[in-house]
Amino acid sequence: MVREFELPDVGEGVAEGEIVGWLVEVGDAVEEDQPVAEVETDKAVVEVPSPVDGTVQAIHADAGELVPVGTVIITFAEDGDETATEDEEPSETRTDTATETRSEVGAVESKDDGASDDGSGSASSGRVFAAPSARRLARELDVDIGAVDGSGPGGRVSDTDVRAAAESDDDGDGASTADEPAPKPAVERVEGGDESDPGPAMATGSASRERTLAAPATRRLAEESGIDIDSVPTDEERDGEAFVTPAAVEAFAESQRAAQDADRAALAGSGGEERIPYRGMRRTIGEQMARSKATAPHVTHHDEVDVTELVETRSELKAEAEERGIGLSYMPFVMKACVAALRAFPSMNAMLDEEAEEIVEKHYYNIGVATATDAGLMVPVVRNADERNLLELASEMNELVGKARERSISREEMQGGTFTVTNVGAIGGEYATPIINVPEVAILALGAIKEKPRVVDGEVVPRHVLTLSLSIDHRVIDGAIAAQFTNRVMKYLENPQLLLLE
Repeated sequence: MVREFELPDVGEGVAEGEIVGWLVEVGDAVEEDQPVAEVETDKAVVEVPSPVDGTVQAIHADAGELVPVGTVIITFAEDGDETATEDEEPSETRTDTATETRSEVGAVESKDDGASDDGSGSASSGRVFAAPSARRLARELDVDIGAVDGSGPGGRVSDTDVRAAAESDDDGDGASTADEPAPKPAVERVEGGDESDPGPAMATGSASRERTLAAPATRRLAEESGIDIDSVPTDEERDGEAFVTPAAVEAFAESQRAAQDADRAALAGSGGEERIPYRGMRRTIGEQMARSKATAPHVTHHDEVDVTELVETRSELKAEAEERGIGLSYMPFVMKACVAALRAFPSMNAMLDEEAEEIVEKHYYNIGVATATDAGLMVPVVRNADERNLLELASEMNELVGKARERSISREEMQGGTFTVTNVGAIGGEYATPIINVPEVAILALGAIKEKPRVVDGEVVPRHVLTLSLSIDHRVIDGAIAAQFTNRVMKYLENPQLLLLE
């Protein structure tokens, strides 16, 4: 029995996932619950397990492809199925016919006699497996995707295959992908004309007229397409003037897009630039940042604090913490100072419920710790920070940050924050304008601790100084509150012994 396996909802209602990589190949035997693929949603990479014992018959999505939940990504032949077992023997045949096994295994035999003998994949089978991007590219390059030999699993057609087919056509080396006359290329030179073809011109070259006749709808179409209608090539005339039709506008716009794509491809091929897909975690981070920036009117309050005593205190406690197997950074001190200040200024630990038109002050303190990872910014959340001592905060934060960097952290461990702290000084720099992690209403950025001259008892002496940058949602928090909150945080950091009372 053939078992089609659809991409499941691997997160909390996610709509799509990116295939990071396949852990199996066509022909591999798999066991139930054996991971077969790694899929990235918005924050995490998860392994997708096989639902059955059997053999991989076909893989329907390429690594790097964005796949909607519910799409068939892999087909298995379950153990004990004789029909499937027979088809497993020659790997070449299995690959060529994989695209048809989704409908019925029996159809494979009839195809083995024909098109699949030459190993050309699915080109002539009538059903083509290709990513939406490949199909779109084929349309843009005027390539018949059904005539393209797919190089991917199961004859899947990739972008590279389409481009190769397009280049093959452009080279004029004959009808390499089909016996019938080659389709009219999307990019056709208008210079010299094509008097025998009454159809709309499709050209990369542009006309240069001072006057063009066209219907209002055609002019509107050109404007919407960003096309100068006087540049649209045409052989048609009305009353001795050039006349442009909607088809000519669309053809010209298409040719312009194809030319731009070709330019981008040429640049990419020359090594001058690299195009990286904007999706997965990077896109999620970007969308969240854009939403936060667009939603909350940001104001950032800057200050600096003498943390000489904190440096000494942390130095004294660090060795003791290490003996207990816990790394003690400055962050747990800052978290406790923030919790104490949040208690004093509850509007800083709140959210704005726009629908209900209410400010929701939260009486629990879940502190997010912005963490730079190889995959981008993540914000693990230490829950109930007010109920933990310094070492407990350090231990849990270290664990969560480690999981974030290993990308094994769960979505739940990054949700529910009420206030966020980010340490830009760990990398370098003193001040920042941190973006609020909406729906929170404030975020505190720490700069680097540096020795700076300070006046103490009338003398200039070197002191350890930490810079602070507090961004607030000005809809909820006034500048005065931001300054008072920062002052309270500074008080605890200047006098860390006060944290013993918290």
